[in-house]
Amino acid sequence: MQFLGICAVFALCASAALGQGTVSVSYDQLYDDGSESLNYVACSDGPNGLEQYGYTTLSTLPNFPNIGGAQVVTGFGSAECGTCWQLAYDSYTINVLAIDSTANGFNIALEAMNNLTNGQAVFLGRVNATATQLDASDCGLGEKPDNPN
Repeated sequence: MQFLGICAVFALCASAALGQGTVSVSYDQLYDDGSESLNYVACSDGPNGLEQYGYTTLSTLPNFPNIGGAQVVTGFGSAECGTCWQLAYDSYTINVLAIDSTANGFNIALEAMNNLTNGQAVFLGRVNATATQLDASDCGLGEKPDNPN
């Protein structure tokens, strides 16, 4: 029995190292407001901020409305700002651009969660999904500029 427990822990650690695993997904309608300034999210400016790409509001982000907070974003200036994640729930998948931090899993736009849950976001409230990290280009981000503004 101990061997099976050790195997389960190893498998969990291997999943985390590969950037894949089951996560909690909720929504926040703040991320649906395209006119909202990036100044209100953890990934606004700084060394890993999205403003260096020329984005100033949520709707200017290339993956809007599939955006939101991710637990891997540890706060302002996090190296995980702008990472791209595929979330899979039931038979639906979306790519989400991480622009903010959250305490648990992912907290995404209502429209994004509706895309993920076939329009059931409000009814479900929170779901468990599989998260897989992708290349930032899968969410529309290119290379970081050499001379950030």
